[in-house]
Amino acid sequence: MAETNATDNVELRDAAELQERPRSVEQLQDASDEATGQSLPPCDGGMAAWKLLVSAFVFEALLWGFPLSFGVFQNYYSQLPQFAHHPYVSVIGTTASGICYMGAPIMIPIVKRYARYRRRMIWFGWPMCIIALVAGSFARTLGALIFTQGVMYGLGFVIFYYPIISMVNEFWITRRGMAYGLLCSASGVSGTTMPIAFQAMLNKYGYPITLRAIAIGLVILTGPLIPLLRGRTPISEVSVVARTDWKFLRVRLFWIYSASNLVQGLGYFFPSLYLPSYATSIGLSSKEGAVLLAIMSISQVLGQMSFGYLSDRKLPLNLLITLSTVMSTIAVFACWGFAHTFKLLLVFSMVYGYFGAGYVAMWARMGTAVSEDPTAAFAAFGLLNLGKGVGNVLAGPIGGSLVLNTIDIQRYAALKFEAVVLFAGFCMLASGSIISFYYLKPLRDIFFKLFEKARIEP
Repeated sequence: MAETNATDNVELRDAAELQERPRSVEQLQDASDEATGQSLPPCDGGMAAWKLLVSAFVFEALLWGFPLSFGVFQNYYSQLPQFAHHPYVSVIGTTASGICYMGAPIMIPIVKRYARYRRRMIWFGWPMCIIALVAGSFARTLGALIFTQGVMYGLGFVIFYYPIISMVNEFWITRRGMAYGLLCSASGVSGTTMPIAFQAMLNKYGYPITLRAIAIGLVILTGPLIPLLRGRTPISEVSVVARTDWKFLRVRLFWIYSASNLVQGLGYFFPSLYLPSYATSIGLSSKEGAVLLAIMSISQVLGQMSFGYLSDRKLPLNLLITLSTVMSTIAVFACWGFAHTFKLLLVFSMVYGYFGAGYVAMWARMGTAVSEDPTAAFAAFGLLNLGKGVGNVLAGPIGGSLVLNTIDIQRYAALKFEAVVLFAGFCMLASGSIISFYYLKPLRDIFFKLFEKARIEP
């Protein structure tokens, strides 16, 4: 186990040592159980824990998988006469997923404060997503689609999703990395079929009927599971609000993770947004573009489950983060940029899907790495969501401004997407480089001393 530097006692211990911290969280939970005098369902296993996790998996797979499959809709919308000249069609998808991320720091405190109303929140947010899709089917302008398929859907998802996450946190403590890895992989599972199914439906029926059919499908597949979404703590106890320990905001490692996460989020969504359009630009069919998204989703499943599982083990968390970003960088620069055939795009989809998506699966352990307090770890998780959301929202307008109108398949990234590929690759590279900054102690100390001095001086 790594030694703690006595002169740097304000920092957290080495990542390998920090992996032991979830055990103290479990001890706190057990003490709480004894204090209430109630026999609660077991955590980190048992029928109740797995029943909740499987139900949450289905919700994540279907309702979160939909906005993540927006690349197919974007390619379709961009070919319609009324939207063909709008460079910001991608804003529809990035708005929905961006709100889902950015709403975390707002929704998590609300869920904590009004935990006894979590099931009511689910019953309010879930129908909002369904109504958003139905309303979007009647939209005929870009602004209307942004509001319905983007804003309205994103708000509904935020309202019902974080109550479910708080229930998962009650049941999964020492194996939370595994649980989050499984949840994160859910959208990848649905992504193996959603893009292909959506593409076929859009080509045959158009987007109005497609959106209505998706809404009906979500009601049928997820509605019966809502009664299974129950927390571990009785309603009589969840009304007690635990105060959040915000001391992790003074931990340097948290800000390093936050900066790395923000930059990674700026570039992460470009492949899922533009891969179908890129495939069409180099002469591939729209079906092949949808297949590439499906392959990427399969790789995401494997990557998120693998990185989530490994983050629970003795492997240093920072090593896993660096591996994720470095391999993503190589995939973007070497595979996507030089891809002029379906085969090379297929390689890119597999490599980028596996390593790029693995980053998100480590958020739970980033939270426990900066604080051993369970409420603080959940708050840190929410702020990491916020950083990812900022990047997600900005990806739409940034991508719209970077895409060119000229196509030359002999040029790097077919010329039209050259700036998009370079921007995404440099974001992955910068994200990994920020993590390495944590180990450059002399430069790091100088930087923070200058920062603290500038903050103190008028």
